[in-house]
Amino acid sequence: MSTNHSELIDNNEIHMLDELRAMLEKQVEKARQGNIKDVELLSKQVGSLIEKILQTGILDPADPGFNKVRREQLQKLYEDLCLAVAAQRAVVREELSRVRKGKKTIQAYRGHI
Repeated sequence: MSTNHSELIDNNEIHMLDELRAMLEKQVEKARQGNIKDVELLSKQVGSLIEKILQTGILDPADPGFNKVRREQLQKLYEDLCLAVAAQRAVVREELSRVRKGKKTIQAYRGHI
């Protein structure tokens, strides 16, 4: 019975890691599309899942079942997400700058009328 129990735990752990990978991929896609609202919504789900994963200790290198490749894949996705969000932040900053310049221009015209 203990073998079935440990296989069940391993399958559950693998499922959680696969689910995390899928959510991170979705976040990266949404961030690249500029859909930051969906990225934020997904981040709440990701945070909850990460808490569960941390409680299991499956990403702990000291764990005999530690999967270095899977951890590296998750790390790469997280880095991609950070880059995509940073790129969107730069786009928003540029757009905001244009809006501010346009507002100053309009105010200058208003002051001369």
